[in-house]
Parts: sequence; C-alpha cells; structure tokens
Amino acid sequence: PAVNIEDKILPVGPSGSVLVRIVRPKGVNGTLPAIVYLHGGAWIAGNAITHDRIIREIAHGAQAAVVFVEYSLAPEAQYPVAVEESYAATKWIAENGHKLELDEKRLAIAGDSAGGNIAAAVTILAKERGGPKFVQQVLFYPAVDDSFATGSYEQFQEGYGISLPGTRRYLDMYCPDETVRAQPTACPIRATKEQLSGLAQALIITAEADVLRDEGEEYARKLLGAGVKVTAVRFLGTIHGFVTLNALRETQGAEAAIGLAIETLKKGFCSATV
Repeated sequence: PAVNIEDKILPVGPSGSVLVRIVRPKGVNGTLPAIVYLHGGAWIAGNAITHDRIIREIAHGAQAAVVFVEYSLAPEAQYPVAVEESYAATKWIAENGHKLELDEKRLAIAGDSAGGNIAAAVTILAKERGGPKFVQQVLFYPAVDDSFATGSYEQFQEGYGISLPGTRRYLDMYCPDETVRAQPTACPIRATKEQLSGLAQALIITAEADVLRDEGEEYARKLLGAGVKVTAVRFLGTIHGFVTLNALRETQGAEAAIGLAIETLKKGFCSATV
C-alpha cells in the first residue's frame, strides 16, 4: 500500500536518542491514531526494511500512523536498553504526538516475536510508571518466557523456522543474567496479577507449529486471569513468523491474522472516541 514515510530522531532514551519511522497511509490528511510497533528479529536483528510490508499494511488497513521504533539491538545493547528506548519513544509520542498530527488519546502498541516481548514489557512498564495508556495491544507470537520447557518447544524444536538452541542463544545474547529474567519487563509471563490488571485489551496471535505458541497462549490466560479483555487466536497450519515473512503473505493464515489485527486496532480506536 502507498504510504508517506518520515524518519525522526527523538531526544529520549538511555543514550539520548531513538530513531523512529512514522508511516502514514498516503492521501489521508489530519490527525491520525498511532500504533507503536516493536519489530521481531530475536532481539539481535530486524529493522524498518525487514518489516516494511507489514507496517505499510497495518497503517493502510487501520487508517493510522505506525510509529516503528528502531531500538538498539543485542548483543551490543542488552536488556533493558531496548525496553527503555521503546518506552521512552512511546512516552514521547503520547506527550508530543499532537505536534506530528498524532492523536495521543488513540494510542495502541503492537509487536511480533521478540518485539512482542518488548511491546508486552512496555505495556507493563507504562502501568508501573503511570502512563501512557493504550487502547489496544496486539502481540504476534510473542516471546514472553525463558523456561524453554513447554509442549510446543518439545514438539516443534527442530524444523519449523526457529529452534530450541536458537531461542536459547538469542535470549542469552539479549538478557544473559538468568536472575534478571525474573523481571516482568524481561519475561512478561513473570508478571503478577496485580502488575497485569488494568492493562489494555489484548489480541494475541499464535502459530500452531511454533516453539513460542504455548507461552503466548499462557500469557493470554494470565492476562485473562487479571481481568484484562483478551482475544487469543491460534492459526492452524502456520509457523513462527507467518504474519511478517513476505514469502508467507499469500497464505490463508497470514491473510486472516493481518485482517484480524487491523480490525481489532480499528475497533480499539473507535472505542477510545466514544
């Protein structure tokens, strides 16, 4: 889809600057709702180029501006740098969005895989720090646990795109200190009921043949248990990355999951204006 793209350096975060790409649907004027997007790539890879297609689709479909955060990557930048940069960029948008024709009251957050981890962490952190507030969170196959001991890890640890040794290695590069992983902003599944209660309504999308499937669904259950409105959908016949991998874009699963995410975001924005 045709979009307008603006790259901007925000004067925030641990290092004093965070690069964001703001993607708006072409030909749409006036103030738009905003979706902060945190990309996947195992905390060590990914950028606005690898995720260009999905953020264009979301911006166009939801008629919203996608604020894509180029957080610092591991292993050079380890936890909590990516989380703090992403939170700082989100807070800046929530406080200054009007200067960029972004509606601060219609703010959503989304992420895939490792970006789903960071999006969940930012949502938890925003509650802890008194804002910003989100109307919706959308997590595509998020990495939220460090146990590597679920049934989906057992079943799909080899031959389905990401492996058990791979995910263990990537988490070690991002957050090598196992004691630190007990913090919910490192592994969101560790959050208490109190830390999760009152969070924005959530859409969690998981892939059937994915090592991360079970932890994503367990996180959905924890949110439900804390009183959060949750829609959790497992797409059969799909692998990790099916929403964001361009080679899988034409599959039924990708088509349906992207459509569901867009409709959910639109509903979230509508509810915020009522």
